[in-house]
Amino acid sequence: MSFLGVEQSLSGRRWVGPGVDVERAAEAMVQQTTLPQAVCQVLARRGVPAMEAQGFLTPQLKELLPDPRRMKDMDKAAARFVQAVQRRERIAVFADYDVDGGSSAALLLVWLRDMGHSATLYVPDRIDEGYGPNEVAMQALARDHDLIVCVDCGTLSHGPIAAATGADVVVLDHHLGGETLPVCVAVVNPNRQDEDGDLGYFCAAGVVFLMLVEVRRQMREAGLGTGPDLMALLDLVALATVADVAPLIGANRALVRQGLKVMAARQRPGLVALADVSRMDSSPSPYHLGFLLGPRVNAGGRIGKADLGARLLACDNPHEAAAMAERLDQLNTERREIENAVRAAAMEQAEERGLDAPLVWAAGEGWHPGVVGIVASRLKEAANRPAIVIGLDGTEGKGSGRSVSGIDLGAAIQRMANDGLLLKGGGHKMAAGLTVARDQLEPAMARLTELLAKQGADTLGAADLKLDGVIMPRAATIDLIEQIEQAGPFGAGAPAPRYALPSLSVRFARRVGESHLKLSLADGTGGGIDAIAFGAFDTALGPRLIDHGGARFHFAGRMEINTWGGRQTVQLRLDDAAPA
Repeated sequence: MSFLGVEQSLSGRRWVGPGVDVERAAEAMVQQTTLPQAVCQVLARRGVPAMEAQGFLTPQLKELLPDPRRMKDMDKAAARFVQAVQRRERIAVFADYDVDGGSSAALLLVWLRDMGHSATLYVPDRIDEGYGPNEVAMQALARDHDLIVCVDCGTLSHGPIAAATGADVVVLDHHLGGETLPVCVAVVNPNRQDEDGDLGYFCAAGVVFLMLVEVRRQMREAGLGTGPDLMALLDLVALATVADVAPLIGANRALVRQGLKVMAARQRPGLVALADVSRMDSSPSPYHLGFLLGPRVNAGGRIGKADLGARLLACDNPHEAAAMAERLDQLNTERREIENAVRAAAMEQAEERGLDAPLVWAAGEGWHPGVVGIVASRLKEAANRPAIVIGLDGTEGKGSGRSVSGIDLGAAIQRMANDGLLLKGGGHKMAAGLTVARDQLEPAMARLTELLAKQGADTLGAADLKLDGVIMPRAATIDLIEQIEQAGPFGAGAPAPRYALPSLSVRFARRVGESHLKLSLADGTGGGIDAIAFGAFDTALGPRLIDHGGARFHFAGRMEINTWGGRQTVQLRLDDAAPA
């Protein structure tokens, strides 16, 4: 049954409210605790029992962080790392070019620097070298180093790791593992096939952090001290966790929460410079990490110098950090321009094939490899289907895919790579990369469509908008919003609570920037609330609301605290609306 009777909103979605079981659990929690109804609704949806509510609202890292040794090879990896530090060996860090790879590398570089030890950073060029270790780079690093640590990559790199003769290799990764592992000192990966998967929600930076926890334990037992303050590194872990869209569950929730506090202290020059160039004017939140900081760190790997993001995150010189952040901001602007052109062409192509297929895909000549993943995300959002976008160059195409909840894209891609339909392929449930021969493009996409259909991708409807309940403007106080935020942080695997504000009129509406809409809403009894709808004019939402004609609407979205000029007000981040 639809919520507030909304079967088709202005964005074409059905509104769905909390189920009966959630409503009952929330009511019971209200009676057993002193928490507001809105907070209890969020906790009930998350499946939190009433007796655990207070503990959930104040997560403790020491209680949630698992023993690192639960992961296979962790003790070996940490022991080899400690040995390299003690013997002053030459260490190289080979990192992926995205935020997770850059943050993972920065964790190691900063930790080593605090120990008085420098390391070589190597990040492959996305276009010239592609993802992960390659034989030429690994051979070169092995000639000049004793230990190579591969972060956010390496689990499937049998050949390149074998080519690193003369050096030991440790892999710290989270991408889906194959049936066999490369021969090296250690492969620490919660998504190895011989792991139970309980810790599979960690991103690579989380795995690196856990190794440093184990390093600290081994050093302490050996009488070598405890090393640098690990809690001070959690800003980097938080950035990677959010930007890599790792689910904010279990220990990740506590890591991000604590990491945001560390980031707010503005002690890391690279992140301070990045926040300033991003014009962040309030305390950091998952939104800032995912949509302001993350894209800028990524911009270097997408269309600029591949190691720029990692170098910025590890930088300890404010002047150098400011210069790098400025360059990344420029690259991010360029990236957006390239993305817009590719997105328009890809959307037109995908619509011609049909957005209701099990797989939505597009391929184009010369599409920049650095933006195909972002464009795949846009196609996925538009169709609520797994999406693949491929840039063709010569005899090959390099692509990236994004999936929807319940459809394991990484497993399907890896199966096709194993079967020889792809030249390369791998990833995890929600995201994957691939390289395909041009003459195999159509057969490969047809086969991938079949595999995803077997998982049920052809039965997905338009994404329902799930709401936690109704809230009136007068009830949406700063105090209430702060209490709701205690149930966070919100993000992947822990969606932010969204509420319906019923039957409001539009006091005024104006366009902001290229596609955003600013609104002031009223309930007719003196109550009101301001709202912002980002990207509203990319959908039917903007045109309909700006020409409202005095009509009343139900509005739906997330409540947030807006800080402007030192003053705080409650604001609705608008997701959708429907005629009342």
